[in-house]
Amino acid sequence: MKVLVVGSGGREHALCWAFAKSPLCAELFCAPGNPGIEAHATCLPVKADDVSGLVSLTIEKKIDFVMVGPEVPLALGLADAIRAAGVPCFGPSKAAAQLEASKGFMKDLCKKYDIPTAAYERFSDPEKAKAYVQAQGAPIVIKADGLAAGKGVTIAQTVEEAIAAIDESMTGGAFGDAGAEIVVEEFMTGEEASFFALCDGETALYFASAQDHKAVYDGDKGPNTGGMGAYSPAPVIDEAMRDRVMKEIILPTAEGMKKEGMPFTGIFFAGLMITKTGPRLIEYNVRFGDPETQAMLPRLKSDLLSALFATAKGMLGGIELHWHDYAALCVVMAANGYPGTYEKGSVIKGLEKAAKVEDGIVFHAGTARNEAGDITAAGGRVLGVTGWAPTITEAQKKAYETMDKINWPQGFCRRDIGWRAVAREKK
Repeated sequence: MKVLVVGSGGREHALCWAFAKSPLCAELFCAPGNPGIEAHATCLPVKADDVSGLVSLTIEKKIDFVMVGPEVPLALGLADAIRAAGVPCFGPSKAAAQLEASKGFMKDLCKKYDIPTAAYERFSDPEKAKAYVQAQGAPIVIKADGLAAGKGVTIAQTVEEAIAAIDESMTGGAFGDAGAEIVVEEFMTGEEASFFALCDGETALYFASAQDHKAVYDGDKGPNTGGMGAYSPAPVIDEAMRDRVMKEIILPTAEGMKKEGMPFTGIFFAGLMITKTGPRLIEYNVRFGDPETQAMLPRLKSDLLSALFATAKGMLGGIELHWHDYAALCVVMAANGYPGTYEKGSVIKGLEKAAKVEDGIVFHAGTARNEAGDITAAGGRVLGVTGWAPTITEAQKKAYETMDKINWPQGFCRRDIGWRAVAREKK
C-alpha cells in the first residue's frame, strides 16, 4: 500500500523507519518530513497543519493509509477530513482529540466515568482561580486548558508560585488562547509513567510503556520541555499494573468516549502517576509520544504498519503484538538555550560515525539541510539518539556511546536519562 506519514519530528522519523520495514508498504511519503526521514520516505513540502493541502496530497498520490503524527492536525480535524475523502486514517476525530486538546474536557470525562485522576477545578476567571489556590494551599498544579506543546504545566511548590503561573497563563498570554482557561489540580505523589494502548473505537489493546524525562537538566532540574529522553519498558508498569491500568483507566475511557458519541480511534497515550493506592491519570495525549516512540519502536518485533492499519479499519480484535526481550533508551540532543531562545543553522557533524554503531540509531527531529548539503539544527529538540540492549543500564550506555560520535558544540543533552531504572537495576 501507499502510506503517508504526517509530521516532521523524531516521532515521525521513528514511524517512517518502522513502516519502511513492513512488507505491506509499497511506497512511503512524509509531509513535510526532515532530512533523516529522506532515507526511508519521499518527503513532500506540505505542512502538518495544512488540512486541505494534506487531503489534496492524499488524493493526488492515491494514498491508501494516512498516519497522523502530531496533535495539532488532529485537533484541527485532519483525521475526519482524510476519512471523508475515503482513506483510512490512524488518529482520532476532532471531537475525540479533545482528550488532549482540552484538559478540562478530559477531567470532566474522568469524573463522569469514575476514572481515577487528581481532584481538580476548572477556571476562566483568574481571581476565582487564585482564591481557590489560596484555599487549597501548595504544592498544587496549574495547567493551561489547551495545547501548549508540553509546556503549559506548572507544579507550584508555593501559593505565590501558583498565583504567578495563573497570571502568566490567563492574563500574560504565555500560551495564547490555550491558556485563557486553566485547570487547577491536586498535587499527586508517586512515580510517573507513560502508557500506550491502541483503540479502534470498540476494542483496546495494550501497546507498550515508557518513562519520559521532562525537565531540561540532569537531576530533573530546570523548566519543563517537550521531553529530553525516554526509555522503554517502564519497570513500574509490571504485568499486574498493566492489567489495572487497562481495567481502571483505558477501557472505561474507550467506553466513555463511545457513550459520548465520539468513539476513539488511534492510540491512547496516558500519562500516569503510580501512587501508593494505584494508577491515576495525569493527562491523555491522543498520538504517539515524542521521544517515547523513539524508545518503543526499536523493541517492537511485530509489523507496526499492519497493527495501525487494522486499528484504523476497526479490526483490532485478534491482533497480537510481539516484542523483543530487551530495553531501549532515547536521549534527546537539543539546541543550546532550549526550551528558551536558541539559534538555528549550526552544522551537525559525526552523524555518519553514529550511524555505524551497532544497536544504536539517530532519529532526526529539528533538522534541515543548508545550501552546501550539511545537516543543520532547525529546532529546539534536534536529534533523538536511541540504543537498545538486554537491560536499561546497558541500553543507556549504548545510547550515549552513539551520542558521543556526534560533533555538535551548539547542542546539549542530559547525561542521566534512565536514572530511575538504572538505580532499580542496581538493587
